[in-house]
Amino acid sequence: MKGKIKRLIRGRGFGFISAEDGTEVFFHRSALEGMNFDTLEEGDSVEFDLEKGYRGPRAVNVRVVRA
Repeated sequence: MKGKIKRLIRGRGFGFISAEDGTEVFFHRSALEGMNFDTLEEGDSVEFDLEKGYRGPRAVNVRVVRA
């Protein structure tokens, strides 16, 4: 799936992605591939996979897409 970083909660190490279909998806810093959580910015374009978490869907294998 594709989306954009909507919100980052840096102190707690997680954030939310606004997916192309309009849903908001949780992600944890441990779900990032090949990047540092501290370098992410709100509005960055990302690709990710969905996984079923105990509180609902969550993003895994999150990768920044650079134009």
